[in-house]
Amino acid sequence: MIATEIVTPRKAREITISPFDSTVWNDVVFRPDDIVIATYAKSGTTWTQQIVSQLLFDGAEDIDLHSASPWLDMCIPEREVRLAAIESQTHRRFIKTHLPLDALVFSPMAKYLYVCRDGRDVVWSLHNHHASGNNRLLRWLADSERSKEPIPDIKDYFVRWLDRDGYPTLPFWQHIRSWWEIRHLPNVLLVHYANLKSDLPGQIRRIADFLGIAIDEKKWPAIVDHCSFSYMKAHAAQYAPRGGIQFKRGADDFIHKGTNGRWNDVLTDDECRRYEETARHELGSACAHWLATGKIAAE
Repeated sequence: MIATEIVTPRKAREITISPFDSTVWNDVVFRPDDIVIATYAKSGTTWTQQIVSQLLFDGAEDIDLHSASPWLDMCIPEREVRLAAIESQTHRRFIKTHLPLDALVFSPMAKYLYVCRDGRDVVWSLHNHHASGNNRLLRWLADSERSKEPIPDIKDYFVRWLDRDGYPTLPFWQHIRSWWEIRHLPNVLLVHYANLKSDLPGQIRRIADFLGIAIDEKKWPAIVDHCSFSYMKAHAAQYAPRGGIQFKRGADDFIHKGTNGRWNDVLTDDECRRYEETARHELGSACAHWLATGKIAAE
């Protein structure tokens, strides 16, 4: 068998539209055990951060997740402050990013968890996130169009998101495609929201195995419980960025429902068909199937 050379992905562009600042990654000094949790927004980011924190800290209850696992490419505070914060960390670092692969510095030393979710579920969660924001959130979405009040009707919001590929945030299809294309790299693990929902204990163990974290079985019940939606909802202030100050009802708006399929009774068959045809066109059938189901067909 001829060995295939593993090519390390290279950064190709910068994204500096608010609230993103990809330039910060250019100055990260990677450590051999770094963990990067990458997602398109509203795909299970905070859930995965909590899973990793519970594995690293043996089920501890008092983790300030925003500080322990910062969103490095968020444009505030200043980049020097963000870089200093991760450089000062003494625990195994697990850093959040919402960037597509081609806007990220990729290190062979780090391990990457890429978390995805059906785009329709993303939109329903994104609409709540946008609609629940106060003036502080709208100021962070600084350019004139994206900072407008959200479209009230969820179906209209979905159609706009589909027509304009991810509006009002980053393009969706290229984000998914960029990470899918490197799924075979040994330091990349694909995680799907639907699988977290259907088998949380199994997915926690899968992630632990990938990260090389030995689980203390005495702590296992606490780890699983602290990763449950009910626990995270009850302790939402620990998980919302900046304690949820950018939302009308605070952190409770950030940890909202955590459910899938809310679009089933809203979108028509034709609208769903259009979404699915777009997914196949943009991603190919194998990736589109994974995005919809969490299952990877044999290749």
